[in-house]
Amino acid sequence: MYQTIVIGGGPSGLMAAISASMSGDRVLLIDKKNQLGRKLQISGGGRCNVTNRLPYEEIIKHIPGNGRFLYSAFSTFDNESIIAYFESRGVKLKEEDHGRMFPVSNNAKDVVSTLLNHLQENHVDIRTDVKVESLLLSDGRIIGVTTDSEDIPAAQIIIATGGKSVPQTGSTGDGYVFAAQAGHTITELFPTEVPITSRESYIKSKVLQGLSLQNVGLSVLKKNGRPAITHQMDMLFTHFGISGPAALRCSQFVYKEQQRQKKQDIIMSIDSFPEQSPSELTQRVTQLLNEAPDKTLKNSLKGLVQERWLLFLLEQADITADQTAHHVKKEQLSQFIQLLKNFTLTVNGTLSIDKAFVTGGGVSVKEIVPSTMQSKLHDNLYFCGEVLDIHGYTGGYNITSALVTGYVAGYNCRTQLTSH
Repeated sequence: MYQTIVIGGGPSGLMAAISASMSGDRVLLIDKKNQLGRKLQISGGGRCNVTNRLPYEEIIKHIPGNGRFLYSAFSTFDNESIIAYFESRGVKLKEEDHGRMFPVSNNAKDVVSTLLNHLQENHVDIRTDVKVESLLLSDGRIIGVTTDSEDIPAAQIIIATGGKSVPQTGSTGDGYVFAAQAGHTITELFPTEVPITSRESYIKSKVLQGLSLQNVGLSVLKKNGRPAITHQMDMLFTHFGISGPAALRCSQFVYKEQQRQKKQDIIMSIDSFPEQSPSELTQRVTQLLNEAPDKTLKNSLKGLVQERWLLFLLEQADITADQTAHHVKKEQLSQFIQLLKNFTLTVNGTLSIDKAFVTGGGVSVKEIVPSTMQSKLHDNLYFCGEVLDIHGYTGGYNITSALVTGYVAGYNCRTQLTSH
């Protein structure tokens, strides 16, 4: 009989199985795919952003979906514990911008093989290509799992099946079915960290397709026109809408505003100069024009923003790029500056959940004990990773959440047994 069965071989499942097996308990890890750690292999562009070194407060801020739930788990295992874990096992890490931690080798395989080797050392039984069909219940108590070939009894179950994003790695939402079978509430699922779609004419005509804007302020606007959220990062125009880091971070707020405003279309705005006030920008533009009054506008304003963006905004302000500063009306100029500071676009949603990096929604954290990851409905059922209603921005935050909750779930399976 197994003490603990872990369902799912992603980051949280691997860490849960390692943690649960640390005192020699019999642990079984089941994954329906033929390879463990597939999501880790492809994360961070194949380099694997294992965690983030920012302080707790900052990490929680970067996990807008129930990040506060992780506070008590952090007292058992946190981002520094993740760093210490990998470094103690020979994977040296390095810090990059915004606290992101990567293996010095830039190779995700080093991270995955470290976890797999540890499972082997701890004699964890591994079954791949095996699909768990349901939890095994007897008189309302969970006594194991039913797979596509047999029933396997166990004292405790950890569900680490991931969300519904990146389905080719095996996360197709199975865990929600098991959770519901155990009586848990699943909050509405939605895509996060996903490109945003728009039906604006210039998107459809692809005039801006492939244009990348650096360090702009991208906002999702509320009904009253104020920003619900602003992210200052790079963004990219695509053939269907917008993408790039700023857009990915804004995507969940597009969904939330659609729910709040009960309508499909939401307004977003782009500030090309988030560090400058409208009057400072007016001064800057006026100076450029005064310095070269006889040059065409596209030449006198060259380098202010990317050329395609400049020409597009001049056209939006009814200004001909080939005219000189002498011929520009005051209203046209102020309209152009207004567009540089606040160009609005209508968006109508995001790409689907299977195109998203991260799933929003999941098993309600109200039904989970935050310090142990234990179900409040069944004392021998645990949840960890993305199956829970916890979601962060990209940058190592989701993997941090997965490894922390995985470790804590496994650790508490271990202590549960010793205390019984």
